[in-house]
Amino acid sequence: MSDSNRIYLDNNATTKTDPRVVESMLPFFTNYYANANSSHLEGLLMKEAVENATFKIADLIGAQENEIIFTSGATEALNLAIKGFQTSSKNKIITLVTEHQAVLDTCQYMEKMGVEVEYLSVKSDGTIDLENLKNSITEETFLVIAMMSNNETGTLHDIKAIAEITHSKGAAFLCDTTQAVGKIPINVADLGIDLLTISAHKFYGPKGMGALYISKKANLTISGQIHGGGQQRNLRSGTLNVPGIIGLGKACELAKAEMQEDNIRIGRLRDRLETELLKIEGSFVNGSVTNRIYNTSNICFPGVWSEQLIISLGNISVSSGSACSSVTSKPSHVLKAMGLSDEDALSSIRFSLGRFTTSEEIDFTIQRVTELVHQLKA
Repeated sequence: MSDSNRIYLDNNATTKTDPRVVESMLPFFTNYYANANSSHLEGLLMKEAVENATFKIADLIGAQENEIIFTSGATEALNLAIKGFQTSSKNKIITLVTEHQAVLDTCQYMEKMGVEVEYLSVKSDGTIDLENLKNSITEETFLVIAMMSNNETGTLHDIKAIAEITHSKGAAFLCDTTQAVGKIPINVADLGIDLLTISAHKFYGPKGMGALYISKKANLTISGQIHGGGQQRNLRSGTLNVPGIIGLGKACELAKAEMQEDNIRIGRLRDRLETELLKIEGSFVNGSVTNRIYNTSNICFPGVWSEQLIISLGNISVSSGSACSSVTSKPSHVLKAMGLSDEDALSSIRFSLGRFTTSEEIDFTIQRVTELVHQLKA
């Protein structure tokens, strides 16, 4: 299948690497390949390039360069933050049932290690009940975990309110911003975020590259989970992925410059897609329609199995939920937590648009999805 025939509307799973990002990385595979931890001149030049990229990354989220730890992606960053958090006097974590599997699975591991974990329910629109959170935090709670934008529905949580409640109870706040960084403005100081995760491939950067923000102000004790050469202040040993860091830095630079333009253009395309698809009898949006990120629409087409629809769409790439759980035919845990039946959860499609989505692609998708839903219902 040629690129000209392919319509990609699964940008929450991964994005196309921006050609400008690729261009920025290429010299660091060929001409500039020294180890950034070497003390010779070429090594020092690599260290300087890493520092310049780190500034761009920190600048995007309102952080300082010495608050950034590089990882292989958000999953590793979440594991480092959750498993590495050290406290001698408290033994409870609070998170939400709608979190990404990288959080849920890691929390289940922590339970095996003797940590108490409470999984809070959400309202029908996918948002957290702040009073429930407030009442759940006890003197034993040392960490609260909540994502900024849900990967399946796009629902946005009130992060500042969650952080304020968390801090008022003496706990730290970890925010999974994997689906939000590079798409909407984030300032860790204004929002009160202590720990934050980044994945480059979610906003046009390279796969296999991410970062963990650790607030210096919060004075947290984090223990490294990968040991070896003691790189990155012993928090994440291993030779730095210089091309990946350069690519992440460039993706952050582009995001900061083009965020508002992307928001307006992609948001209009998403709204048109959604408006037209909701004309299909019985269809409805999953999650909040007023409080969500601009590129995502999760729509239920009752009576049509999402797997059938995805296969029938052929060259139009959409998904039935998280890419990390799409290998199963089980109903989405996110949609189930919001009160959907198994049947409706298995009849829901996530459309996630991106920087390279065109108006023509949206028009064709509207036509094709409408035709197929009617056919599959017949």
